[in-house]
Amino acid sequence: MSDDVLKTLEDKIDQLIGLCAQLNLENQALKQENLNFQQERRDLIAKNDLARARVEATLQRLRSMEAAS
Repeated sequence: MSDDVLKTLEDKIDQLIGLCAQLNLENQALKQENLNFQQERRDLIAKNDLARARVEATLQRLRSMEAAS
């Protein structure tokens, strides 16, 4: 193999190594973002459940008050 072919191959390998490193960083960032979204979803579900329980309790009190009168 000539020196030019080896240099070209070496440059392409270096580019691939850089791309792999970049993709690994991006993958880690996306995994963290996904974890954050999952936590946010769990928090929103919990808040929604709490709000639903409060509304149901308020409706029950109103029904009780209506039935008592």
